[in-house]
Amino acid sequence: MGTKKPAGAKRSDGFRVTLSCRRDGLHSARPSKTFIDTEYALVRTDAKPDVEGFEERAFQHGSTRIRYLAGGSGPPIVLVHGLGGAGANWRLVAPALAARRRVIVPELPGHGGSAPIRGIAEAVLAVAEAEGAVPAPWVGHSLGGVVALRAAALRPDAVTGVVLAAAAGISSAGRAGRVTVTLIGVARPGKILGRRRRQVARSRAGRTLAFGWWGVADPAGLDPEMAEAFLAGPMRHSDTLTAGKALVVSDPREELHDVTCPVLCLWGANDNWVPLSDGIEYARRLRAPLRTIADCGHLLIGERPDAVVRAIDEFL
Repeated sequence: MGTKKPAGAKRSDGFRVTLSCRRDGLHSARPSKTFIDTEYALVRTDAKPDVEGFEERAFQHGSTRIRYLAGGSGPPIVLVHGLGGAGANWRLVAPALAARRRVIVPELPGHGGSAPIRGIAEAVLAVAEAEGAVPAPWVGHSLGGVVALRAAALRPDAVTGVVLAAAAGISSAGRAGRVTVTLIGVARPGKILGRRRRQVARSRAGRTLAFGWWGVADPAGLDPEMAEAFLAGPMRHSDTLTAGKALVVSDPREELHDVTCPVLCLWGANDNWVPLSDGIEYARRLRAPLRTIADCGHLLIGERPDAVVRAIDEFL
């Protein structure tokens, strides 16, 4: 795979600055098309890749570093993980899509290698624009679905379609959702399991403990390496609570009338975390098709990646 060699001065921290431009309305409700206030950098590492065949890159959004993965060639597509997740969550989906597309996998602010920042959708839009992945369809899992919807509402020119993969935002806006997200953000149970992620992921009992009921329909059948990838992200998170609070204080239904692109609602039939009824409501409000995956829980992108890829390909 070829490597991008950005022009520009090399900074003392090893980043190479290649893009710096100002935009107006950084905190506006609807930024203009030329909204980037960023510096761009390509980061190469010798570490085992989070997603096979993908490069690790970083984008300076103002003073904030956003880490992301990029791979493949062809028409672009953007994959956005959920609350508490990381780029590696797409390790079984992204390579399949990269066989025919340019795939951009950002890590949300406060997650993985990305620093915290407000304006999550705006930060991901900035990454997509810097990579030339505009316009493009977006696939959002859980919180990532809310991010994709907001991006589509803010920048109809940049988002040509949205796949809501068990998208959060409806049930999570209730009191129970607010309490749950706050407790998880404060207690950070993922870090406890993450310290022993290899042992947990390679044990049927461990996978059941980590993913039973809420995450997957069949913990014993979950690929151990995929389970380990899910558990690895929380060890690097710096601030998922801010993203969680943003999720529960906003109701995406208020902006759905601004989403003009095609939408597919994709749900695990056995999702106990974001219920199928949420998918039905999204589909009704967006006049979108709803596709379900049998015997599948909330983490459908890891539990049934083949069905997810097939649904994305058929939608596009």
